[in-house]
Amino acid sequence: MAEIAFVNVTKRYGNTVAVDGASFTVADNEFFCLFGPPLCGKTTILRLILGLETPDSGEILIDDRPVTHVGPAERNIAMVFQNLALFPHMTAEQNIRFPLVERRVPEARIRERLAHAAAKLHIGHILHKHPAQLSGGERQRVAIARALVRDPIAFLMDDPISALDARLREEARVELKRLQREAGRTLIYVTHDQEEAMSVADRMAILDHGRIRQIGAPVALYDRPNSAYVAQLLGSPPINLLPPGLLPGARADAVQVGIRPEDVEVRPGAGARVTGVEPLGGYTVLTIEAQGASLRAMLRGQPAYAPGQSIAIGAAPERMHFFGPEGERLAS
Repeated sequence: MAEIAFVNVTKRYGNTVAVDGASFTVADNEFFCLFGPPLCGKTTILRLILGLETPDSGEILIDDRPVTHVGPAERNIAMVFQNLALFPHMTAEQNIRFPLVERRVPEARIRERLAHAAAKLHIGHILHKHPAQLSGGERQRVAIARALVRDPIAFLMDDPISALDARLREEARVELKRLQREAGRTLIYVTHDQEEAMSVADRMAILDHGRIRQIGAPVALYDRPNSAYVAQLLGSPPINLLPPGLLPGARADAVQVGIRPEDVEVRPGAGARVTGVEPLGGYTVLTIEAQGASLRAMLRGQPAYAPGQSIAIGAAPERMHFFGPEGERLAS
């Protein structure tokens, strides 16, 4: 178990700043997500924690102990890579055993840890197979089992389920959350999928070009983003960013007004026009044009709207988000 802290950490590659003055603390036994678009610094942060990279400045601590110059082997942190990095010439069992064999763990202890991990991940029936014979979901479970048998103080996972199809991803993230709770270990998880991050994280950090823009519980970030940038990253369909004069009740000092699609109120009337209808079963997404701006509304069920139909729109002022000239959230 471990608390992991970054204190003003910066990492450069030539003229590129991959991590820019990052400061954060991951609590012991926390499921912490690093979230942001590609090339925002997520994987570099994992590599710094693991010890594969050394920061140019700042300090990394594990349980209040500086580890900036401590090698990967001494940190006892397990990594599950995006490509899973299984050895193709080894069976699933041999892949899982490998880190313990390398550390010369006694054979009896290896068998005990192998059996425990295989039972937790339901892979006992595939241990004799090679990676090429396994499905994507099975390979992912084998890679996690290989990390689990090491009994590390923390797990790092770099988008390990991105190659799975949508249904398997849903199952995998539920399983990851369960495993993390049962193992009682800190888990730092990288993903570019906002739905995935929000569904598993206790807290998440939003990154932008190496900088941390906001940290908090997923629902808190969704309900109260500190910038238009954070607001746009979370939510599907994404938040509408509109000029303040479009909706009644908007503040005059705002440069942009954010309104989530589920908070847009649609009723009979005039002033706006439906330009698209997406019926998605439990809800329907409307694309709407109003005063030259385009926005989306998410309505429950399958209401009877059609392209070209005139409507009126609104939103409760308490559900609006107001942003200033630099995209910053305006104080209430």
